[in-house]
Amino acid sequence: MTAPVLIFGATGGIGEATARLLAARDTPLVLSARDPARLAVLAGSLGAEALPCDVLDDASLEATVAAATRGGTLGGLVFAVGSLDLSPLRRALPDQFAAAFAVNVTAAAQAVRHAQRALSAAGGSVVLFSSVAASRGFRNHAVIGSAKAAVEGLARSLAAELAPKVRVNCIAPSLTRTPLTAALTARPESADALAKMHPLGRLGEASDMAAAVAWLVAPESAFVTGQIIPVDGGRGSIVS
Repeated sequence: MTAPVLIFGATGGIGEATARLLAARDTPLVLSARDPARLAVLAGSLGAEALPCDVLDDASLEATVAAATRGGTLGGLVFAVGSLDLSPLRRALPDQFAAAFAVNVTAAAQAVRHAQRALSAAGGSVVLFSSVAASRGFRNHAVIGSAKAAVEGLARSLAAELAPKVRVNCIAPSLTRTPLTAALTARPESADALAKMHPLGRLGEASDMAAAVAWLVAPESAFVTGQIIPVDGGRGSIVS
C-alpha cells in the first residue's frame, strides 16, 4: 500500500485544495487541523483519516504524527499552517513576532522532527510554505516577512540534513484567495488593484498552490530538494 500523505492545516484554503486534489489522484491521506468538526466533515467527504491537532502544543503534534505513522511510513508531510500579521512596525510587539515564528517555523520543524523516521522509511517528501514577502520587501510585513524568511532557511537546512532519504521543499506564494486573506480580497476593487500588481494579472488561487504541492510529493519531482519554489504570478521576480 502507498504510504499516506499527512496534511497539517487541512481545513484551510490551501490545505483543503491540496487534500481534494490528492484524494482525486487516489493518494492515501491523513488530515489534521484544529477544528474537529470541520475536519471530520472534510475527511469524511474524501475517505481520509482525521486527526485533530494543535500544532502549537508539541505533545499534540507528536501524538498526531505517531497516529498518522503507525504503519511505519509516511509518503509526504505538507505543513499548510500559517498566519498573516500585517502590523506596521510601530505597532508590532515582541509577542507578535514570537507568535508568527512559533506557528510558521517552530511548529513546522517539530512536525518534521516527529515524522522523520517514517518519512525516511518511505523516501518521503516535505512541503513547507513561505511567501513572496520573504524575498521582497513590502510595507507592514515585518512580522510575517521575517517569519516566512525563516521558513525558507528551515527548508534548506532540513533538506541538507535529511538527504538523501527525505526531500524538503518550500512553496512561496503571492497573495492567494483563501479565508485567511479574505480581508484583503473580499472587496472587488481591492482585489482588482492587488491583482494588477502581478505580471499575470490575477491573484493566486488555492488550486494553484495545491498543484505545486501535488507535484512536490509525487515521484515526478524525485530529483528536487532544498528549493524555494515561487508560485506568485511573477510578482517576486518580474516588474510589471
